[in-house]
Amino acid sequence: MRNIIKIAAKNLLRYKRRTLLTTALIALGVVSVLLFIAVSGSFKSLMIGQITDSVMGHVQIHRKGYVASIDSLPLNRNLNAKQMAKVEEILRAEPAVESFTLRLRLGAMFSNFTETTNIRLNAVVPEDEFRAMPLLASRLSEKKAGEELLVPGGVLIPALLAKGMQVTVGDTVVLVATNRDGSVNGKPFTVHGVLDGISGPGGRDGAIHLDDAKELLRISGVEISEIAVRLKDIDDLPAVTALLEQQLGGLTNKEGQPVFEVHTWEKLSPFYNIAKMIDLMTLFIKVMLVAIVLVSIMNVMIMAVYERIGEIGTIAAIGTTPGKILALFLAEGFLLAIVGTATGTVISLLAIAALNSAAITFNFGMQTGLLLQPAISVGQIAPILAMVIFISVLASLQPAWKAAKMDPIAALRHV
Repeated sequence: MRNIIKIAAKNLLRYKRRTLLTTALIALGVVSVLLFIAVSGSFKSLMIGQITDSVMGHVQIHRKGYVASIDSLPLNRNLNAKQMAKVEEILRAEPAVESFTLRLRLGAMFSNFTETTNIRLNAVVPEDEFRAMPLLASRLSEKKAGEELLVPGGVLIPALLAKGMQVTVGDTVVLVATNRDGSVNGKPFTVHGVLDGISGPGGRDGAIHLDDAKELLRISGVEISEIAVRLKDIDDLPAVTALLEQQLGGLTNKEGQPVFEVHTWEKLSPFYNIAKMIDLMTLFIKVMLVAIVLVSIMNVMIMAVYERIGEIGTIAAIGTTPGKILALFLAEGFLLAIVGTATGTVISLLAIAALNSAAITFNFGMQTGLLLQPAISVGQIAPILAMVIFISVLASLQPAWKAAKMDPIAALRHV
């Protein structure tokens, strides 16, 4: 086999220009795919991180039917103390869960004593919220100096509302909300921070302390709208979601109806459709790579067979078996793939390093100054290289088979 590889390498070097062009074409295809995977993967991961780590978490748990009517922020579909305790027990027992936060979501009227508009609010326990949403604090473009974030009596407002209503940190505003029974209650708040918007859910939401929300809505007991869960590793999302659905799905009320519903961020965020489109584009790029490799290798090998018919007849006449002739041409296709993929991989890694050194930033929706950090793992590179090598050998198979089946006498007569 070693001799066949040596002969194949010498044959390729006999046609340096053709070999160089073919390996360059393969390398270009590899570079295109690996760079696209690295850049699009960085963009996708960054957007997912922005959404899950500052707004949604990886998984959310609600009372059955809440998400279907979430636009109206219904207070009659909140979880009660007993239901909350059951969910908390399950979450604390799951090692894949890093943290979770309890939220009471409500709509209110927001007034700066001159103008009035509506606002959506997340009422939270600050320590739990900032632990489960580690990027939430980074969204604060302004905050009150010397104050803890989200203490009772304080409110974080979205940047769009702050700009439109000309409200700044330290101003006093009034929130007016309608409780479940239809009665109205108002409460003054001090603006403790301004939240920069993000694309997708949460870009127009403000936040207050959970105790303030209970007072505003005149809630005497304990109830929440949702539980947002953060996982230690997002790759565990399918397994954890299945486990939660299994453990919570069997719990029913007196009427025999399910009590809980479990949703991943993918089901709740419109960005998931963009993420799927990125995956689809990646698939198309891979298909293009297969086509480039298949056409280029097959073209080279067909030309090699056609130009070396007399040579094939000679080595067959002196006793070279069809199997060895077949292996010789397959080895040439294999070597072309090895050189092309190795070159493409090195160029790709250098290009990725250069992009990271350049510190490229971009804007997405209302988010500005996001840092692009392309990266690619061995687990992403290996399948691409294996695919290219396999397609190269496959493309060489038909010309190699044709060469192996040639009649030596007819090949020697070929001019």
